[in-house]
Amino acid sequence: MDLDFRDRTILITGGTGSFGRKCTEILLKKGPPRKLIILSRDELKQNEMQQQFPDPCMRFFLGDVRDRDRLFRAMNGVDTIIHAAALKQVPFCEQNPFEAVKTNILGAVNIIDAAIDSGVDRVLAISTDKAVNPINLYGATKLCAEKLFVQGNGYSGIEGTRFSCTRYGNVHGSRGSVVPIFKKQSANGKVTVTDERMSRFWLTLEQGARFVISQIDQMKGGEVFVPKIPSIRIMDLVQAVAPDCEVEFIG
Repeated sequence: MDLDFRDRTILITGGTGSFGRKCTEILLKKGPPRKLIILSRDELKQNEMQQQFPDPCMRFFLGDVRDRDRLFRAMNGVDTIIHAAALKQVPFCEQNPFEAVKTNILGAVNIIDAAIDSGVDRVLAISTDKAVNPINLYGATKLCAEKLFVQGNGYSGIEGTRFSCTRYGNVHGSRGSVVPIFKKQSANGKVTVTDERMSRFWLTLEQGARFVISQIDQMKGGEVFVPKIPSIRIMDLVQAVAPDCEVEFIG
Protein backbone atom coordinates (compact mmCIF):
# COMPACT_ATOMS: atom_id res chain seq x y z
CA MET A 1 0.00 0.00 0.00
CA ASP A 2 1.32 3.45 -0.93
CA LEU A 3 2.39 5.70 1.90
CA ASP A 4 0.14 8.69 2.46
CA PHE A 5 2.65 11.49 2.95
CA ARG A 6 -0.13 13.76 4.14
CA ASP A 7 -0.09 11.83 7.42
CA ARG A 8 3.67 12.03 7.89
CA THR A 9 6.17 14.47 9.37
CA ILE A 10 9.20 14.55 7.09
CA LEU A 11 12.67 15.94 7.77
CA ILE A 12 15.07 16.67 4.91
CA THR A 13 18.68 17.24 5.96
CA GLY A 14 20.59 19.50 3.61
CA GLY A 15 17.14 20.56 2.48
CA THR A 16 18.10 23.92 0.96
CA GLY A 17 20.23 22.30 -1.75
CA SER A 18 19.12 21.57 -5.32
CA PHE A 19 17.73 18.17 -4.36
CA GLY A 20 15.97 19.43 -1.23
CA ARG A 21 14.16 22.18 -3.10
CA LYS A 22 12.93 19.84 -5.83
CA CYS A 23 11.94 17.19 -3.28
CA THR A 24 10.02 19.82 -1.31
CA GLU A 25 8.23 20.97 -4.45
CA ILE A 26 7.13 17.41 -5.28
CA LEU A 27 6.06 16.55 -1.72
CA LEU A 28 3.95 19.70 -1.45
CA LYS A 29 2.20 18.84 -4.71
CA LYS A 30 1.53 15.28 -3.52
CA GLY A 31 -0.03 16.21 -0.23
CA PRO A 32 1.30 18.21 1.41
CA PRO A 33 2.78 16.36 4.44
CA ARG A 34 1.52 17.00 7.94
CA LYS A 35 4.81 18.79 8.53
CA LEU A 36 7.90 19.22 6.33
CA ILE A 37 11.08 20.22 8.16
CA ILE A 38 14.11 21.61 6.34
CA LEU A 39 17.42 21.31 8.20
CA SER A 40 20.47 23.11 6.82
CA ARG A 41 23.30 25.44 7.81
CA ASP A 42 22.57 28.33 5.41
CA GLU A 43 20.14 30.91 6.78
CA LEU A 44 20.08 32.88 3.50
CA LYS A 45 18.95 29.83 1.52
CA GLN A 46 16.41 29.02 4.22
CA ASN A 47 15.00 32.53 3.93
CA GLU A 48 14.79 32.22 0.14
CA MET A 49 13.17 28.80 0.40
CA GLN A 50 10.68 30.07 2.96
CA GLN A 51 9.55 32.68 0.46
CA GLN A 52 9.46 30.13 -2.38
CA PHE A 53 7.36 27.65 -0.37
CA PRO A 54 5.01 29.59 1.97
CA ASP A 55 2.97 26.46 2.78
CA PRO A 56 1.89 26.32 6.47
CA CYS A 57 3.31 22.79 6.81
CA MET A 58 6.88 24.08 6.29
CA ARG A 59 9.34 24.37 9.18
CA PHE A 60 12.96 25.54 8.98
CA PHE A 61 15.72 24.47 11.34
CA LEU A 62 19.20 25.95 11.27
CA GLY A 63 21.55 23.14 12.16
CA ASP A 64 24.35 20.82 11.11
CA VAL A 65 24.38 17.02 10.98
CA ARG A 66 27.62 17.23 12.97
CA ASP A 67 25.58 18.59 15.90
CA ARG A 68 23.99 15.55 17.54
CA ASP A 69 21.99 17.56 20.08
CA ARG A 70 20.46 19.73 17.37
CA LEU A 71 19.43 16.61 15.45
CA PHE A 72 17.55 15.32 18.51
CA ARG A 73 15.63 18.60 18.65
CA ALA A 74 14.91 18.57 14.89
CA MET A 75 13.68 14.95 14.96
CA ASN A 76 11.09 15.51 17.67
CA GLY A 77 7.85 14.02 16.27
CA VAL A 78 9.44 13.10 12.93
CA ASP A 79 8.61 9.74 11.33
CA THR A 80 10.42 10.04 7.97
CA ILE A 81 13.91 11.37 7.20
CA ILE A 82 15.52 12.01 3.82
CA HIS A 83 19.22 12.47 4.53
CA ALA A 84 20.69 14.62 1.76
CA ALA A 85 23.24 16.67 3.72
CA ALA A 86 26.84 16.03 2.61
CA LEU A 87 30.03 17.61 1.42
CA LYS A 88 29.93 16.65 -2.26
CA GLN A 89 32.64 18.53 -4.15
CA VAL A 90 35.40 16.02 -4.95
CA PRO A 91 38.36 18.47 -4.96
CA PHE A 92 37.30 20.18 -1.73
CA CYS A 93 36.87 16.84 0.03
CA GLU A 94 40.42 15.94 -1.06
CA GLN A 95 41.75 19.25 0.22
CA ASN A 96 39.72 19.17 3.46
CA PRO A 97 39.59 15.48 4.40
CA PHE A 98 38.84 15.98 8.10
CA GLU A 99 35.80 18.09 7.21
CA ALA A 100 34.53 15.49 4.71
CA VAL A 101 34.79 12.76 7.37
CA LYS A 102 33.04 14.90 10.00
CA THR A 103 30.05 15.64 7.77
CA ASN A 104 29.71 12.55 5.58
CA ILE A 105 30.68 9.84 8.09
CA LEU A 106 30.29 11.20 11.61
CA GLY A 107 27.18 13.07 10.46
CA ALA A 108 25.74 9.73 9.32
CA VAL A 109 26.45 8.24 12.75
CA ASN A 110 24.65 11.17 14.39
CA ILE A 111 21.62 10.75 12.10
CA ILE A 112 21.43 7.02 12.92
CA ASP A 113 21.76 7.49 16.68
CA ALA A 114 19.28 10.36 16.85
CA ALA A 115 16.75 8.61 14.60
CA ILE A 116 16.77 5.42 16.68
CA ASP A 117 16.50 7.26 19.99
CA SER A 118 13.79 9.60 18.64
CA GLY A 119 11.63 6.74 17.35
CA VAL A 120 11.78 7.74 13.68
CA ASP A 121 10.07 5.19 11.41
CA ARG A 122 12.13 5.40 8.19
CA VAL A 123 15.42 6.98 7.16
CA LEU A 124 16.48 7.08 3.51
CA ALA A 125 20.03 8.30 2.89
CA ILE A 126 21.18 9.63 -0.48
CA SER A 127 24.45 8.18 -1.75
CA THR A 128 26.33 8.40 -5.04
CA ASP A 129 27.70 6.27 -7.86
CA LYS A 130 31.14 7.39 -6.66
CA ALA A 131 30.71 5.07 -3.65
CA VAL A 132 31.34 2.13 -6.00
CA ASN A 133 35.05 1.16 -5.91
CA PRO A 134 35.92 4.70 -4.76
CA ILE A 135 39.14 6.35 -5.89
CA ASN A 136 38.55 9.66 -4.12
CA LEU A 137 37.76 10.61 -0.54
CA TYR A 138 34.23 11.77 -1.33
CA GLY A 139 33.35 8.34 -2.73
CA ALA A 140 35.07 6.63 0.20
CA THR A 141 33.11 8.64 2.77
CA LYS A 142 29.83 7.88 1.02
CA LEU A 143 30.65 4.17 0.82
CA CYS A 144 31.32 4.23 4.56
CA ALA A 145 28.05 6.11 5.14
CA GLU A 146 26.15 3.51 3.11
CA LYS A 147 27.55 0.71 5.26
CA LEU A 148 26.67 2.63 8.42
CA PHE A 149 23.06 3.13 7.33
CA VAL A 150 22.61 -0.49 6.23
CA GLN A 151 24.02 -1.76 9.52
CA GLY A 152 21.93 0.79 11.42
CA ASN A 153 19.07 -1.69 11.07
CA GLY A 154 21.00 -4.05 13.35
CA TYR A 155 21.17 -1.38 16.03
CA SER A 156 17.50 -0.43 15.80
CA GLY A 157 16.13 -3.99 15.96
CA ILE A 158 13.22 -5.66 14.18
CA GLU A 159 10.54 -3.20 15.26
CA GLY A 160 12.77 -0.12 15.27
CA THR A 161 13.87 2.50 12.77
CA ARG A 162 14.41 1.27 9.22
CA PHE A 163 17.43 2.55 7.30
CA SER A 164 18.05 2.31 3.54
CA CYS A 165 20.06 4.15 0.88
CA THR A 166 19.54 5.36 -2.66
CA ARG A 167 22.50 5.59 -4.98
CA TYR A 168 22.44 7.44 -8.27
CA GLY A 169 24.63 9.51 -10.57
CA ASN A 170 25.19 13.08 -11.64
CA VAL A 171 22.16 15.34 -11.58
CA HIS A 172 22.00 17.46 -14.70
CA GLY A 173 21.84 21.14 -13.83
CA SER A 174 22.55 20.81 -10.10
CA ARG A 175 25.28 22.77 -8.36
CA GLY A 176 28.62 21.32 -9.41
CA SER A 177 27.24 19.68 -12.54
CA VAL A 178 29.92 19.48 -15.23
CA VAL A 179 27.71 20.84 -18.02
CA PRO A 180 27.52 24.45 -16.74
CA ILE A 181 31.23 24.23 -15.92
CA PHE A 182 32.04 23.19 -19.49
CA LYS A 183 29.80 25.95 -20.87
CA LYS A 184 31.53 28.57 -18.74
CA GLN A 185 35.01 27.27 -19.65
CA SER A 186 34.16 27.14 -23.36
CA ALA A 187 34.02 30.94 -23.46
CA ASN A 188 37.82 30.87 -23.01
CA GLY A 189 38.33 28.17 -25.63
CA LYS A 190 39.50 25.48 -23.21
CA VAL A 191 37.74 22.89 -21.01
CA THR A 192 39.32 20.76 -18.29
CA VAL A 193 38.73 17.01 -17.96
CA THR A 194 39.98 14.78 -15.15
CA ASP A 195 40.44 11.64 -17.24
CA GLU A 196 39.33 10.84 -20.77
CA ARG A 197 38.22 7.33 -19.70
CA MET A 198 35.49 8.69 -17.42
CA SER A 199 31.78 8.05 -17.87
CA ARG A 200 28.95 10.08 -16.43
CA PHE A 201 25.59 8.65 -15.36
CA TRP A 202 22.83 11.19 -15.87
CA LEU A 203 19.39 11.94 -14.56
CA THR A 204 17.39 15.10 -14.07
CA LEU A 205 16.70 16.67 -10.70
CA GLU A 206 13.02 15.77 -11.08
CA GLN A 207 13.85 12.12 -11.80
CA GLY A 208 16.24 11.93 -8.84
CA ALA A 209 13.78 13.43 -6.36
CA ARG A 210 10.87 11.26 -7.56
CA PHE A 211 13.06 8.16 -7.36
CA VAL A 212 13.98 8.92 -3.74
CA ILE A 213 10.38 9.61 -2.74
CA SER A 214 9.20 6.38 -4.37
CA GLN A 215 11.76 4.34 -2.43
CA ILE A 216 10.50 5.66 0.92
CA ASP A 217 7.37 3.69 0.19
CA GLN A 218 9.27 0.59 -1.04
CA MET A 219 11.98 0.32 1.60
CA LYS A 220 12.00 -2.48 4.17
CA GLY A 221 15.38 -1.63 5.70
CA GLY A 222 18.91 -2.47 4.56
CA GLU A 223 18.50 -1.88 0.81
CA VAL A 224 20.71 0.22 -1.45
CA PHE A 225 18.38 1.28 -4.28
CA VAL A 226 20.07 1.89 -7.65
CA PRO A 227 18.01 3.12 -10.62
CA LYS A 228 18.81 2.29 -14.22
CA ILE A 229 19.92 5.56 -15.78
CA PRO A 230 21.70 6.45 -19.03
CA SER A 231 25.45 7.09 -19.22
CA ILE A 232 27.73 9.07 -21.51
CA ARG A 233 31.49 9.09 -22.05
CA ILE A 234 33.01 12.32 -20.82
CA MET A 235 34.68 13.04 -24.16
CA ASP A 236 31.37 12.62 -25.98
CA LEU A 237 29.90 15.15 -23.55
CA VAL A 238 32.75 17.57 -24.24
CA GLN A 239 32.14 17.18 -27.97
CA ALA A 240 28.45 17.95 -27.49
CA VAL A 241 28.87 20.94 -25.18
CA ALA A 242 32.16 22.50 -26.35
CA PRO A 243 33.01 20.95 -29.75
CA ASP A 244 35.58 23.56 -30.81
CA CYS A 245 37.48 23.85 -27.55
CA GLU A 246 40.88 22.64 -26.51
CA VAL A 247 40.77 19.91 -23.84
CA GLU A 248 43.20 19.94 -20.92
CA PHE A 249 43.51 16.72 -18.88
CA ILE A 250 44.15 17.71 -15.27
CA GLY A 251 44.13 14.35 -13.42
